Amino acid sequence: MNNRGPIIYIVDDDISVCRALSLLLKAHGFKVEPFSRAADFLAFKHPKVPSCLILDLRLPDINGLALQEIMVSEGLTIPIIFISGHGSIPKSVKAMKGGAIDFLPKPFTKKELLNAIERAIAKNKTQNKEQAEIAKIKRRVKTLSPREFEVFRLVASGMLNKQIAFKQGTVLQTIKVHRGRVMQKMQAKTVTELIRFAQKCGIISS
Repeated sequence: MNNRGPIIYIVDDDISVCRALSLLLKAHGFKVEPFSRAADFLAFKHPKVPSCLILDLRLPDINGLALQEIMVSEGLTIPIIFISGHGSIPKSVKAMKGGAIDFLPKPFTKKELLNAIERAIAKNKTQNKEQAEIAKIKRRVKTLSPREFEVFRLVASGMLNKQIAFKQGTVLQTIKVHRGRVMQKMQAKTVTELIRFAQKCGIISS
């Protein structure tokens, strides 16, 4: 099977549910990784491929909502589809506010599940693309000298060359040279693009 294809993770302590969902999803061409415990899912080395998590709300070790919070804190950006035979409106609202793609009460239809997976995979592809771009920007930032980084930060925050020169106690020409190197190293064609890069990697607020 193509290892770069989407992976569907399943976390459900009901072995029969795991088996049934695995068979269904494999029949539709997905690679499936089932777990009966949330801790085992967290310990798994998740490859950087489009993926989503089908997660039971009630689990013996870490409940679904708690796992969702742990994933957020650890930066594990795998979209979640909650499933539950004991769903409640408050819990479903909390799950959706936490970023879940869907909350499917058992029993759900094959179409409902596959539609939710389609949305989740599309979202994760966007997330992965965004993370790859941020990583690329951060690699470029590391090539800047301390002085160039400071010029980058000040230009991105909206300061003019002469204002930066005054702030740093240097001449305008020196700042122009630093700014040129920043634009080159960051591969930014315009100041607007430079500002976007600074926002993406958290140097300035968006």
